[in-house]
Amino acid sequence: MQSLSRFGRGRRPGKHHSYSEERVIEYLARISVKHGIDSDEFFACLIDAWKNKKAKCEDLEIECREKTPDHCIFLLNRGDGWFAQFPLAEHFLMEANPLKEYVHKMLLRAQSLAKSKPARLKIEDLSAGRKHVTVKARVLKMSKPKLVSTRFGFQTYVSNAVIRDETGTIDLSLWNNQVAAISEGDIVQIENGYVASFMGKRQLRIGRRGEINIVEDEEFASV
Repeated sequence: MQSLSRFGRGRRPGKHHSYSEERVIEYLARISVKHGIDSDEFFACLIDAWKNKKAKCEDLEIECREKTPDHCIFLLNRGDGWFAQFPLAEHFLMEANPLKEYVHKMLLRAQSLAKSKPARLKIEDLSAGRKHVTVKARVLKMSKPKLVSTRFGFQTYVSNAVIRDETGTIDLSLWNNQVAAISEGDIVQIENGYVASFMGKRQLRIGRRGEINIVEDEEFASV
């Protein structure tokens, strides 16, 4: 098993956490918000799993799969199988809950998105090759997450979803933390995504610079 530096780009100057650690913190904050779990409780469960191998947190099961002198590998189970795997440095688990600030920022952003009316496209307007896509839609279904190996030698979970607005449907590709961030029935807003062609069908992808957030929208009550 590689050290945590394998998973990221090193530390940002002047920051307490490395780039990769910040991505993991953000990921865990999304899990906390998505499942309605208080961040203090979620963080305490991670520590419990670290010390005792496994822990139960609301509807999630957490397992500490492997320990090295530098970091631990955790798995998350949502009741229908393992859906995420991520590394955590041990010093992270010895801090005062670092998720709190991220959860607060996410909730503020979700409120802002719900109130704002950003320019966005309809699904019928999306064509392969289009970039910088902002779209709002409901998640109709999601495939069971599958663990795959990337060309860089990492393992990650992938899932394909189908999303719909009033003009049609499109496939949505999800990777690792994105899989855990949403569920069937959610209304999501994708920002800065792009459209590709996969096996002859349009596929919306979020990419490294894109975002996906759950929003509230009364317009989608009947979609």
